[in-house]
Amino acid sequence: MESGKQTILIIEDEEAIAELERDYLEQAGYLVKIANDGDSGAERALAGDFSLIILDLMLPGIDGFEVCRMVREKKDIPILMVSAKKEDYDKVRGLGFGADDYITKPFSPSELTARVKAHLARYERLTGSAMQEMSRKNRTVEIRGLCIDKDARRVYVNGEEKIMTNKEFDLLTYLAERPNRVFTKDDLFRAIWAMEAVGDTATVTVHIKKIREKIEINSSDPQYIETIWGVGYRFKL
Repeated sequence: MESGKQTILIIEDEEAIAELERDYLEQAGYLVKIANDGDSGAERALAGDFSLIILDLMLPGIDGFEVCRMVREKKDIPILMVSAKKEDYDKVRGLGFGADDYITKPFSPSELTARVKAHLARYERLTGSAMQEMSRKNRTVEIRGLCIDKDARRVYVNGEEKIMTNKEFDLLTYLAERPNRVFTKDDLFRAIWAMEAVGDTATVTVHIKKIREKIEINSSDPQYIETIWGVGYRFKL
């Protein structure tokens, strides 16, 4: 597949129709693959990296409804169903299986191309917004009243800011992003101090003590960073 181009899978048993659809879509700048029956179409759809699927309902082997169901269980990409049937029942059923749109034969290739462009643009907007929101959320760690703002490098406990040194912040963030995992002092020393490390793992103990004094209600009975005696430390989720 050419880099940078969106790839569309056409699952259509009438070869002349499939080739016409392919020609128009390739003229519009897409890469196009064709499958001529339900079994091979489902296999290719599940195995491949496609941006959109054009799916005929009446196929040899498994029908388009079943292909749609199988794909929708695994992938969240636009599916445009195509059929010669005009009954509302088929449209409702197809949409119920997870299709995004339904187009009835005969249709003009230009209409098909327009719908493909519209669905791809909508999908890109939705996934783009979702990724931005996910990225924004991933920049903040929040656990039981503790809030770590990674962009601003600030720490709050129940809304009150706690001032951290750079290494204290890095160590706390490292542990909080990997809750319930036990790390030895050596693990933490390598992860946080790395090439600039001077000294020994006692540095980790000192920093854990200072962090506890800032974020724990009772540093002798820590609720966040737990000591696993003889091993190291664990951030409790």
